[in-house]
Amino acid sequence: MWTDAEFLAGFRYPLLAGVVAMLGTLLFTPLVRRLAIRQGAVDDPSRDARRVHTEPIPRWGGIAIYGGIVLALATVLPFAYPFTPFPLYLIGLILLGGVLVAFGALDDLKSFSAKWQLLALLAVGVAIQFVYDPIGRVTVLGMEWPPIGEGYWQDFSWWGVPLTAAYIFVVTKTMDTIDGVDGLAAGIACIAAGTLAVIAKYEDQPRVALIAAAVAGSCVGFLRYNFNPAKIFMGTGGAQLLGFLLACLSVVGALKTAAALALFIPVLVFGVPLIDAVTVTIRRLLAGQPITQADKRHLHHQLLAKGLNQRQTVLVLYTVTIVLCGLLLTMVRWRG
Repeated sequence: MWTDAEFLAGFRYPLLAGVVAMLGTLLFTPLVRRLAIRQGAVDDPSRDARRVHTEPIPRWGGIAIYGGIVLALATVLPFAYPFTPFPLYLIGLILLGGVLVAFGALDDLKSFSAKWQLLALLAVGVAIQFVYDPIGRVTVLGMEWPPIGEGYWQDFSWWGVPLTAAYIFVVTKTMDTIDGVDGLAAGIACIAAGTLAVIAKYEDQPRVALIAAAVAGSCVGFLRYNFNPAKIFMGTGGAQLLGFLLACLSVVGALKTAAALALFIPVLVFGVPLIDAVTVTIRRLLAGQPITQADKRHLHHQLLAKGLNQRQTVLVLYTVTIVLCGLLLTMVRWRG
């Protein structure tokens, strides 16, 4: 177990990765913004009533977020782990994350149907599970049941693949759907990534901590341009990239975590997006509408309807996320 001094000292490389990712995203975002405007990747508020902005805003910010993360990992990991800097699961995350960013960039231009988005997200959710080595694997192999007290190990066998793919899809899609107010998705992803970094370091998974810190740093850099009033949106590719990376890291990071805490990690870290998804789905079913039909039933829309402005809405949801993540960190610390 880490002493407090050793624990803080062990964050040297994750903090460096976060700073490099932040600086890289700060550098890349203005360049991507100009590219998006030139290519016509602009979010027009007149397209539907769900939009809360009043002027056209360029998208594709996910490209800058991705660039910042890749830059951080490429520069810091070889110093932190000179012999095996890039385990196979990380190579898979980088490559498949790039696929999602590219697919999302096309979606921002072409507006693909929900069916194609479902297929794309499930495909990457399955593919990442077959890229692994002894260092790490993005598959829920099983769980201890009951999670509290003396239990037995329930091996999921081949069911682990579809269950993990479904989990990755849910987290990825919910991060995408909550991206409806300036700075909301980037801020929640930053808090979630920071929490996963701390848990990973506490559970002696320094690589996961470093990758999560890079995600958090990139989100901080992007918020410089995305917080209200936003100058650029992350777009479909950015939101799905963050959801995909965080979902995968939570799976890898949970493998060495106590069974009870492993169950709480997704519930608390992704609490706000998951609560939003569940409540929206229930409201649509009760109204007799398709669950894929876009509307203004999301948490941020509800807060805006109560008179809060965009910044107040975002800060309220940031606060809820911080409380949930703080509760999780307290549980991790309490269990030692």
